[in-house]
Amino acid sequence: MAAVVCRAGTALLRAGRPALFGPKRFQSAVSYAQTIENVPETKLSTLDNGLRVATEESDHPTCTVGVWIEVGSRYENEKNNGVANFLEHMILKGTKKHSQLALEQEVERMGAHLSAYTSREQTAYYMKSLSTDLPKVVELLGDLLQNSTLANSDLEQGRSLILQEMQEMESSLEEVVFDYLHATAFQGTPLAYTVVGPTENVKSLNRNSLVEFMTNHYKAPRIVVAASGGVRHDEVLGLARQHFGDISFKYENDAIPVLAPCRFTGSQILVRDDVMPLAHIAIAVEGVGWSSPDMVPLLIARTLIGNWDRTYGGGANHSSRLAQISVENKLGHSFQSFNTCYSDTGLWGIHLVCDALNVEDMLHFAQGEWMRLCTSVTESEVNRAKNTLRTHLVAQLDGTTPTCADIGRQVLSFGRRISLAEWNTRIDAVNAQTLREVCSRYLYDTCPAVAAIGPIEQLPDYNRIRSAMYWLRL
Repeated sequence: MAAVVCRAGTALLRAGRPALFGPKRFQSAVSYAQTIENVPETKLSTLDNGLRVATEESDHPTCTVGVWIEVGSRYENEKNNGVANFLEHMILKGTKKHSQLALEQEVERMGAHLSAYTSREQTAYYMKSLSTDLPKVVELLGDLLQNSTLANSDLEQGRSLILQEMQEMESSLEEVVFDYLHATAFQGTPLAYTVVGPTENVKSLNRNSLVEFMTNHYKAPRIVVAASGGVRHDEVLGLARQHFGDISFKYENDAIPVLAPCRFTGSQILVRDDVMPLAHIAIAVEGVGWSSPDMVPLLIARTLIGNWDRTYGGGANHSSRLAQISVENKLGHSFQSFNTCYSDTGLWGIHLVCDALNVEDMLHFAQGEWMRLCTSVTESEVNRAKNTLRTHLVAQLDGTTPTCADIGRQVLSFGRRISLAEWNTRIDAVNAQTLREVCSRYLYDTCPAVAAIGPIEQLPDYNRIRSAMYWLRL
């Protein structure tokens, strides 16, 4: 896709004058349909040990290679919650072949970028570099995953770093309110755990905890090596076979970890602090897992509710009715709708930020828009949201790193990568009636989960919030 844009731009430069000043107007070089058809095919292969290799080839001078692993905080228990994130930090501390200093020097020598993250169901390690450094990148990633020292001497440094990060995260109220939302929505289940874990766990985890967790979960069939940019599938496959082919696929005593179902509970958790300048409220219903046929209609519904910030220009003309209401009534500072999917469940909702005097009104109008999705959303609104979603799906793949991440996540979640053309077909299949029916199943007359922080005296009690999840109709 990026290659097509480059060629179009080059053609204009050869013409000798900018398009805007030519004798006639130039139209876009490619239509949306042509764009999604021109996206390179994602090739997928499986090694003998079950590890999957997925690539998207292009003529980029750079590439991103990553390792996506099906493990996160949902695979933990109350005693070791936080171990997946701790392990991710420690793996980057060096290996038997490369000390941390040598690793950092090697990455900088290539002008590359090495990073990692842990979520509730996935862990990733990825590196962006020049395409010519592909063999070294795969070698380093393979070394990190199989030969990390997890040295006791590095353990305390990693522990201190995580504790410091936890303090910094507490200042991000958006992250805090989402952790609270998970804690109340999935109470009593592993999805209620935070990714970083509680402070007491971080202070008590030791090398044996890390080694045990890694041995139990870093297995070849749960790993995807993904690559995008200036790569060739056969080369990546050969390098993966060389550097990842020895990862075990066997579990001790054949004890393969199976995710327990995480039940959703309509409930609330409130932390009132009148000194804080703004209230953060997150409200959600139970969503769907990745493989649900209702995922796309709920994505469109989320897009229709949209997001808004008071710093945006032209808010009164925003396509989102909730944004228009917020501007006209001077209600909130911002809101963001979300559709968070896990393997078998999810959260569909909205995060509101407003001052103390607008909490009740902001929540009232947000829930009103939810009910309108179930009862009276129009065809034109749905079509507009569908177009916005299509644009977002294309825009989020602008670069080798987001593309590589998309490949890794999708192969873990779906077992394959769904093409933009297939996404487009699924989006086209949704109309206003479909959207109303799907939203009615998940939103209408259901018990939501609510998390709120800050000056929330105006927040209605839970029974009132619950009663706003349906409309009385004659």
